Amino acid sequence: MNNSSTGLPENVAGALCYALGFLSGLIFLIFERRSLFVRFHAMQSLMAFGIIALAGIAVQILPGIGAALSFVLNVFALALWIVCMVQAWQGRRWKLPLVGEEAEKQANRMVL
Repeated sequence: MNNSSTGLPENVAGALCYALGFLSGLIFLIFERRSLFVRFHAMQSLMAFGIIALAGIAVQILPGIGAALSFVLNVFALALWIVCMVQAWQGRRWKLPLVGEEAEKQANRMVL
């Protein structure tokens, strides 16, 4: 596997795109200039975990069931986080449903 412009192997940088959720995706999206693989994972992380963060805020304001929905969302986010990191670590460009195709389009459109 090639090195990204961050100096890290692409699979390591791709996995780290998910390490801090949408925040690490944003950081890698700003600094990665060469690797489309890393830019894809950065954009997918930004989109997927950004949506999950917004959904988490939304469900917490629901009276009665907000806490239960928040718990379910957190468990889902943890499982998704692990799967995304493992897929990137293994060098796979694994697309999430709903955001994967758009993340790839946006990552490819950005100037390298």
